[in-house]
Amino acid sequence: MKFRSLFETVTLGVIEVIDVASTDDSSSPLITTADLDQRASLCLQLYQNVQIKHGDCEAYFDKILCWPPTPNNTLAVLPCPDEFAGIQYDTTKNATRLCTSNGWAEIANYAGCQHVPANTTQPPEVEMVELPTYVYYTGYTISLLALLLAVVVFINFKDLRCLRNTIHANLFVTYIMTSFLWILTLSLQMVTHVGSVGCIFLTILFQYFSLTNFCWMLVEGLYLYMLVVETFSGDNLRFGMYAFIGWGCPAIFVLCWAIARAVVGDDDIDDEFQMKKLEIECSWMREKQIDWIIHGPALAVLAINFVFLIRIMWVLITKLRSANTAETRQYRKASKALLVLIPLLGITYLVVMTGPTDGVMRSIFDVCRAFLLSTQGFSVSLFFCFLNSEPNNDHTDAIANKCLKRHKAKCINNNIKMKKIR
Repeated sequence: MKFRSLFETVTLGVIEVIDVASTDDSSSPLITTADLDQRASLCLQLYQNVQIKHGDCEAYFDKILCWPPTPNNTLAVLPCPDEFAGIQYDTTKNATRLCTSNGWAEIANYAGCQHVPANTTQPPEVEMVELPTYVYYTGYTISLLALLLAVVVFINFKDLRCLRNTIHANLFVTYIMTSFLWILTLSLQMVTHVGSVGCIFLTILFQYFSLTNFCWMLVEGLYLYMLVVETFSGDNLRFGMYAFIGWGCPAIFVLCWAIARAVVGDDDIDDEFQMKKLEIECSWMREKQIDWIIHGPALAVLAINFVFLIRIMWVLITKLRSANTAETRQYRKASKALLVLIPLLGITYLVVMTGPTDGVMRSIFDVCRAFLLSTQGFSVSLFFCFLNSEPNNDHTDAIANKCLKRHKAKCINNNIKMKKIR
């Protein structure tokens, strides 16, 4: 929800409306998290570098809103708080406080702030603002647990150690790190303010592992393309080449991005409040045009993998048609292959790349996108580990071998006891 922070300047009987900033709720002077002392401290910190003329009113927190520095004889106008003392208020209304020549007026005018009745149903788009975040958090947590278990399976069973499964394991690791860093960053932002050094470090790590995730998707696509479409085996390329594509190339792009980001900085921000807000939070998490240094390669990977998918499916359907199988069975096999390859090659990102821009449909789309993207790691681990017959067979064989060894040990012990009795 967008709002405009306005100052109404009353001079010589004429009301002049000055547009100070146009921001969203996340950068509002209204502070809705932390206790009163932290709110007051943050309010003062936000405006500590603002130049104030003699007689003007300094930043002031009245336990409800953070009033910014205001010229004297000026009526400051801010949106009503969304919640106070457990009561919801209509944020489309405004509160006012007059800055006089003797300082702030003792009482602010909150008469325009109307509480929202408990039985009043908020618009669906308002109710679903934070829902995608919860979906992301839940999906990444489930994916993280499933991927960790899948990697343990690949490590423990030596019979599974081939180039194909090694590529799968590396892809799983990138999913694990991306999910972990996303959860860690969100958790830190909810609990405390991340320092500038920690913010930069976390952002660089997240961008690196996000890009490695795309690059290992490219490796998966390249391996399958060579295996299915070309006449020679995917094993002809050594693992070192795959590792360079998956781990080395992202390091180059992210290094160039980090250097460029450090050089450019935040010079494009003119608003004093926004600059201070970024200093307290994390300026490197703010989207900039220079981010295309890492977004570009990711989009290129998706485009290449889409071509790989079309070629692989074409060859697969051609082979199925040439086989003596029923048409329904052919379609079933082709659909199953497509369903498995879509998350493996990252085609899910193409499916949810664009959607509705406003209204209820946008909220629904955001939730669906959050679900598909956050559970993509879980889908990959499910298809290529837990539902894969090869790991399942090896797991069954391992259990059978352990049972057989125990049975043999019991038989030997029984024979020894019988000999002693005789």
